[in-house]
Amino acid sequence: MKKIISLLLSFCIAASCCAGFTVNAFAADKYFDKETIDYYKNLGLQGITLNVYNWGEYISAGDEDSMDVMGEFERLTGAKVNYTQFDSNEDMYSKLSGGGVSYDVIVPSDYMVDRLVDEDMLCELDYSNIPNFKNVRSDCKNLYFDPQQKYSVCYNTGTTVLIYNKKLVKETPNSWSVLWDEQYRGKVLMFNNPRDAFAIAQFMLGQNINTTDEQDWADAAELLAQQKDKVKPVYVMDEVFNLMESGEYAFATYYAGDFVLMNENNPDLGFCFPKEGVNAFYDAFCVPKCTKNKKGAEAFINFMMEPEVALQNQEFIYYASANDKVKNNTDSSLYGNEAVYPKRQPKSQPFKNLPQNILELENSLWTQIKSDKLSTENKSREKQIYIESAAVGGVVVICVAVSIVKKRKKKKEQDLSDLYE
Repeated sequence: MKKIISLLLSFCIAASCCAGFTVNAFAADKYFDKETIDYYKNLGLQGITLNVYNWGEYISAGDEDSMDVMGEFERLTGAKVNYTQFDSNEDMYSKLSGGGVSYDVIVPSDYMVDRLVDEDMLCELDYSNIPNFKNVRSDCKNLYFDPQQKYSVCYNTGTTVLIYNKKLVKETPNSWSVLWDEQYRGKVLMFNNPRDAFAIAQFMLGQNINTTDEQDWADAAELLAQQKDKVKPVYVMDEVFNLMESGEYAFATYYAGDFVLMNENNPDLGFCFPKEGVNAFYDAFCVPKCTKNKKGAEAFINFMMEPEVALQNQEFIYYASANDKVKNNTDSSLYGNEAVYPKRQPKSQPFKNLPQNILELENSLWTQIKSDKLSTENKSREKQIYIESAAVGGVVVICVAVSIVKKRKKKKEQDLSDLYE
């Protein structure tokens, strides 16, 4: 009897192990077919480490049953991924140009790719290691910042939008001008980065958002300073999610994909593409020259272009995928979404790399706007103080002059008195 029980227990344990193995095998095949699994297994990346530098919250991380993209890449290739995040293109550039770092994959935006190419900081890609490039949308190839398609593979694309709270805004907006309307004082959330903020003012003024005319930038800065005086905007980036979802603010400037996420949490939010124009942006995978494993970096880029991976990333971040199979996937939650994939493209301009003198001017003007040095209210107060100071000074001068005259008159009278004596 004991032998029978022992055999039964052994069978159960073996069955459990097999079941566990089956579950793991199934998990391994959850997203990929055998051909794909074998492809990555045979790349010879076992034991290497890849350093990936990406925007925050810009890849599916396994939350709420989504794909853990990094985990899947590690599982299929046997490589290790060190994943770090940046908040802006400028932060990424500063880290990269400062030296002493080694990144294998970076994800800059269009104008930053342009700058990195100009400064010879990117490797040319070997597309034989990126066969999934065939999945990239035709309108996301040979873009202005990489016309010969040497240095980048487009990841996502999108536009800026004007987001509004239907409960606080009486009429559906169609212009950036509402961000200067004093009735919404204290109810406006504005971009807390200079390039996007200046672009809105430049659209309002009918300028090219890549202008190199210093007077154009001064005029745009003056308009932003007027906005600060009139409506007291709150400058935010990722804080915009909680603030707009709370229903306390009337307007926000942000990105189309992020609106979709906010709208899920607050159905009273709407959006529009302002008639003056919006910024169209492209984020792309690149391999910097500081890489220590170019082949592994290209394998990672290829993995990110796998249709299932690209779909999972889109479902996590809600940006328009550069992957054609994702855009045309009718099972996608964003299929036909007008904010992310508008049927009628809005009037738009992309950002381009600016010369150093303009970049410095932009940063200087932005600092002055934020510190109220360009404030018309401050100028009025300073003018009033100047007038009052001048008036006080004038009174003092008159008083001193009268005093001097009186003293001289008294002295003269004393001298005459002495003479007659």
